[in-house]
Amino acid sequence: QVQLVESGGGLVQTGDSLRLSCTASVRTFSSYAMGWFRQAPGKEREFVAAISWGGGNTYYRDSVKGRFTVSRDNAKNTVYLQMNSLKPEDTAVYYCVVDVNLAKVANTPNYWGQGTQVTVSS
Repeated sequence: QVQLVESGGGLVQTGDSLRLSCTASVRTFSSYAMGWFRQAPGKEREFVAAISWGGGNTYYRDSVKGRFTVSRDNAKNTVYLQMNSLKPEDTAVYYCVVDVNLAKVANTPNYWGQGTQVTVSS
């Protein structure tokens, strides 16, 4: 059984920063790749960022490169998404995901959190 709980969403203005956190209740957390997806109103879910089990490899969608940073603390079973220079188009529900490797996390992750709302006002 895998449970993911996100936190850190909120309402911010253009150019502000937010840090999302996701804590996983899973055995051997350090064995899994982690990541983030998002879904904006009226749009399909899209991949945002992923990080390998050891943190040595990261992967981002083009529109967030240079602004978002994904990291993890295996001692705390937690993955983070630091979001800087936020734009109105970043407004979405952000979901934490986990799976066995980066490819799965970035494409078809099996485990999802409940989501946290991020709203960026112009």
